[in-house]
Amino acid sequence: MQPFSNKRRIATGILFIALFFILGVYVGKNNRPEIEKVTSLSGKETGVATKVDFSPFWKVWNTINEKYPEAAKTTDQERVYGAIAGLVGSLEDPYSVFFSPDDAKLFEDEIAGNFSGVGMEVGIKDKVLTVIAPLKGTPAYRANIKPGDKILKIDEVVTSGLSVEKAIKLIRGERGTAVTLTIFREGNNDPIEIKIVRDVINIPTLDTELRPDGIFVIKFYSFSANSANLFRNAIRSFAESKTDKLLLDLRGNPGGYLEAAVDVASWFLPGGKIIVTEDYGNSKKPEIFRSKGYDIFNDNLKFVILIDGGSASASEIVAGALRDHRRAKLVGDNSFGKGSVQETVKVTPDTLLKITVAKWLTPNGNLIAEKGLTPDYLVEITKKDVENKKDPQLEKAVELLLKP
Repeated sequence: MQPFSNKRRIATGILFIALFFILGVYVGKNNRPEIEKVTSLSGKETGVATKVDFSPFWKVWNTINEKYPEAAKTTDQERVYGAIAGLVGSLEDPYSVFFSPDDAKLFEDEIAGNFSGVGMEVGIKDKVLTVIAPLKGTPAYRANIKPGDKILKIDEVVTSGLSVEKAIKLIRGERGTAVTLTIFREGNNDPIEIKIVRDVINIPTLDTELRPDGIFVIKFYSFSANSANLFRNAIRSFAESKTDKLLLDLRGNPGGYLEAAVDVASWFLPGGKIIVTEDYGNSKKPEIFRSKGYDIFNDNLKFVILIDGGSASASEIVAGALRDHRRAKLVGDNSFGKGSVQETVKVTPDTLLKITVAKWLTPNGNLIAEKGLTPDYLVEITKKDVENKKDPQLEKAVELLLKP
């Protein structure tokens, strides 16, 4: 990914929203004590006024110092970081996490695109570490990692209870080194081990193709920082092809920048139409993102979007918006269901908090999180299809586009 700005939101499991500002404490008023920030004379937050009893925390702290034989190996600052991590972990939200200095550096490197690894997006699905999608041309892609693969072990580390960020830290590593993933794949009786050699990851964006049958295909791999310009060029090529049949393939696209998703959807919707709503619950009013109104296509456009379990976040925003506004039909399998919004907060100069602040709703008010999108035409790809190199999802999309 490209470096992010203060105002750029990112829409995916590990491609995160980057809004660097200090957040207050968001607390609902239902059955919770009133909370008020307490600051020191220097203006720093030092605590909150609350009825919660913190004496157990300090008793454990002191007991560690008194009784744990290797207490001196852990600094007080490291314990504070561990306590904060536990506090965030109590939310039971796989996308909210505290980054210690080392982890914060890795996170920022990944957002900037300066990292080596295997090239796949992962998330928590049904409390299991799951592959959202491998990125085209990466070691994971070449190793035949599939969307929906459940990662049971990373080398010798069992992943149950492991956060996404900790898993990523284990999977990443220096170029040329190897990592072994123990995978459970639907359709297989037993787990399989896949050894992947790490490499520098270059995130792909899109490819285009004009098929002999007159269908123009845009294969969209990620909503990167430059994808809006690349998609504009793809739309220009589509217009020049003189065909009215468009296939947007979002399978295996794990998302990216929210702004890019809004820009892509805007080519097909009149100005002002809702693309996605960020629902903040009781914290603040919903934020609505609307079409920019490029809308260059008339009602004669035949338009199908392919999705699957690897289509997440920004992909789900685009597919959901264009389906709700009846601009496109969805074909394929259920999408991943990554429909929450994260913001990052600078806790200290070298630590970060990434916290979920909202959930995405499609224009019709449907929640994307967990459930994902169910296509208009549900078409699964079986193990036999893969062995025979068949793509029934693509075949169904072509059938719909060629129908008189």
